[in-house]
Amino acid sequence: MFNNKKITLPKPYPDSELYDSVLNAGFEKYPKRYENYLKWQKSSRSIDVDYLPIKMDIENVSRCNFHCTMCSVSDWPKYTRARDMTFEEYMHLIDEQYGLIEIKLQGLGEPLMGKCYFEMIQYARKNHIWVRTVTNASLLHIKENYKNLIDSDVSELLVSIDGATKKTFEKIRRGSNFEKVKENCITLNHYAENINKKRTRMWTLVQRDNFHELEDMVILSAKLGFERMTFSLDVENQAWSEENREKIKDYNKRSNFNMEYGLELVELGKNEGVEVTFWLTNEKFESIDPSKLCPWPFERALISSDMRIVPCCMIANPEIYELGDSNKLLELWNGKTYQEFRKNHINGNIPDICCDCYLNVES
Repeated sequence: MFNNKKITLPKPYPDSELYDSVLNAGFEKYPKRYENYLKWQKSSRSIDVDYLPIKMDIENVSRCNFHCTMCSVSDWPKYTRARDMTFEEYMHLIDEQYGLIEIKLQGLGEPLMGKCYFEMIQYARKNHIWVRTVTNASLLHIKENYKNLIDSDVSELLVSIDGATKKTFEKIRRGSNFEKVKENCITLNHYAENINKKRTRMWTLVQRDNFHELEDMVILSAKLGFERMTFSLDVENQAWSEENREKIKDYNKRSNFNMEYGLELVELGKNEGVEVTFWLTNEKFESIDPSKLCPWPFERALISSDMRIVPCCMIANPEIYELGDSNKLLELWNGKTYQEFRKNHINGNIPDICCDCYLNVES
């Protein structure tokens, strides 16, 4: 399997200079944010915390125009779970959570389907918050969405591309048009480069149906104008309904992926002018080492489009597991339910819903 010292993980912030400038501007304008950040920095993993979340995933919509084979959205009637988050709800959340230094604006769904998506990005950026978001690239051509997205000053944009050929791509990303997605990516990256805001990354979920095309994916990323691409190596996701979780594990090809092959892909990327990195989930956390516990319970949360608190992006769906009403997050962050959730992680009694992200832990 992998030695993480040799296989490169994606940089958390592709432009560290930009990230630092956003962070420092936020600290200067909002002293309470800086105080909160210092409290978090000095803290140890404890049941009771004296700071607010520093990061957050915010799901503006829980619906999609695709129904991908490996995505739990395919379980939902009309590929929709709940209503969209309103701009007023979003602004209240951002204003109330003064400790936020960064957000990911996306959950289960295509965020470009939201009516106030660009305004949401702009509002967070005006508040000096780093904004990462995700798109399937299918709607970028409509009303110059590609331009509006880059002009919103988004900090990093992940573009999901899961096939190097029309056959594979459209088999996995059902409801898609491979040629249109490719065209949109080229237009997006060309525009971003022209105004010196090249903040895109191609993101590929390695799975059963595209495993034979990984080298071609690297070559495709260069043709589409990406300078960075990441292979995500884990298909399992707790957002699936219980009856489908075991089925979706059949899509996972992690055991077939070794370090030597990974290094070959990295070298191929160098030849193509693309930085190739890898993302792994269940190799990151260990229950026997306090320093290697999942950080989510102690520093961040996911807020669903219908304003419910979800522990993390791997669970993602409040119908599967939730921690309460996000309108009461200030109160609930140190409430009984959250404290019990943290306690179970600290004591090694990892909740069943979290076991897939830990080594040597079984539900």
